[in-house]
Amino acid sequence: MKTKKQYDKNDFIMTLLKGRTFIVLIILVVLFSVLSENFFSTSTLLMVAKHVALYGILAIGMTYVIITGGIDLSVGSVVGLAGMIGGYLIQNGLTVGGYTLYFSVPMVILIVILLGCAIGWVNGAVITKLRVAPFIATLGTMYICRGFANIISTGRTFSSLAGYEGLGNTGFMGIPVGAILLVILSVITAIILRKTTFGWHVYAVGGNERAARMSGIKPDRVKIYVYMLSGACAALVGIINTAQLMAAHPAGGDGWEMNAIAASVLGGTSMAGGRGNIFGTVIGAILFSALKVGLIVMGVDTFYQFIVTGVVVIFAAYLEIVQGNMMQKGSKNEVRVK
Repeated sequence: MKTKKQYDKNDFIMTLLKGRTFIVLIILVVLFSVLSENFFSTSTLLMVAKHVALYGILAIGMTYVIITGGIDLSVGSVVGLAGMIGGYLIQNGLTVGGYTLYFSVPMVILIVILLGCAIGWVNGAVITKLRVAPFIATLGTMYICRGFANIISTGRTFSSLAGYEGLGNTGFMGIPVGAILLVILSVITAIILRKTTFGWHVYAVGGNERAARMSGIKPDRVKIYVYMLSGACAALVGIINTAQLMAAHPAGGDGWEMNAIAASVLGGTSMAGGRGNIFGTVIGAILFSALKVGLIVMGVDTFYQFIVTGVVVIFAAYLEIVQGNMMQKGSKNEVRVK
């Protein structure tokens, strides 16, 4: 039988594990501020904010997918495709029957986000109806989207996407700052995940799909919805990235799916499914971005940056496993201490 002292020690360790991302973030900020006097400069903080907005929004959709026990490798390519389609519509419009239609910026954003939802629906349908593993299904979609992004532009860049005042499609720079969109989206998705029936279904499907199905939940429908959300988030990131650069390139978002997964894992989302939260994901995105930018400011070689980032992600995943084991052990050996 465990003593009260042992329980206090375990509770303390669990508290540290639950807050590990925030603790590591504070340590990193202090470390980088000591090692580099430029870390708190305006340009560096703006760079961190830019990365946080892009990776954070992408990671929110990824978190929903991972909680259900899936994975979405297509989001990076969707970012590139969304940027190319948005850039194409702004620069060239849409020619139908000899007439060219130019869309306003809000309409372009809506079209691109709906496209992202459609791609997510395809991912979800292939996974749930054709029973293709999420890794394979989204890997295939990743290549398809990247191919279409190159076909649209024949490999070239759409630059100077300011639009034309006479056509009413100017204002790409007027899109709200990505960080503001991240805050708004984080609050909405966090409430949905924690306070709504759909959010409970997401956790239930990831925790035990068979039990969820027996309780009346429709796992296939839940999975399709979360992949649609992931696609919409990726499309939004593509638009934000294009607006920030005022240009679109078919290679945009290349490898960003790994950044989104890393941010989710750093935020405490379990790759086994059934556990994760939006607040943790946002903190994970901040940690990942601070690490990435901090290494750049310190002048660390790019190759070493990959190594450091990989080690941090693996360590974070290991701590998540330790936390899960402790929670499971605690639930099995629960003893009332008086």
